[in-house]
Amino acid sequence: MIRSANTPAPDGKTERNLITPHGLKALKEEYRHLWTIERPKTVEAVWRAAQNGDRSENGDYLYNKKRLREIDRRVRFLLKRIDCAEVIDPSRQTNRSQVFFGATVTFVNERDEEKTVTILGKDEANMATGSISWQSPVARALMKAGIGDTVTVRTPAGISTLEVLSIGYPRPDGSSEEV
Repeated sequence: MIRSANTPAPDGKTERNLITPHGLKALKEEYRHLWTIERPKTVEAVWRAAQNGDRSENGDYLYNKKRLREIDRRVRFLLKRIDCAEVIDPSRQTNRSQVFFGATVTFVNERDEEKTVTILGKDEANMATGSISWQSPVARALMKAGIGDTVTVRTPAGISTLEVLSIGYPRPDGSSEEV
């Protein structure tokens, strides 16, 4: 079942939306871009297309109305995510010897494959950049682990064993610190 940002989880609690300051800034920038640039252009295109007469067979009108609905849907989603965002700045983490939200973790699995991931919010997760959600099975297994600790994680491929090799957090100046 898919829940929206403000929908209560099965236990009755509202789902947490952890996010970094950078992630929140990105959501706000996307909202600003859609609301101040994309939406006005699309509204103008709908108006121009409507001036051409019969709207039922007007491709420009139909396409731009659909695009306007998509923009409005995304704007509503972004507003909900921004509204319930719980900002956590990983550079302020004091216990840098354990894995917490915002950590960049290098680990090795039982096949001797070394991987590095950064544990971020659901809205920031992107496997292409090595970012995973703090709610993912791997991130949950790594939470509170230290260097040299071995954790097990249940994945669709089965149970895996991961050994933590290094943990890093960003510094307040923007550079990265590795333990």
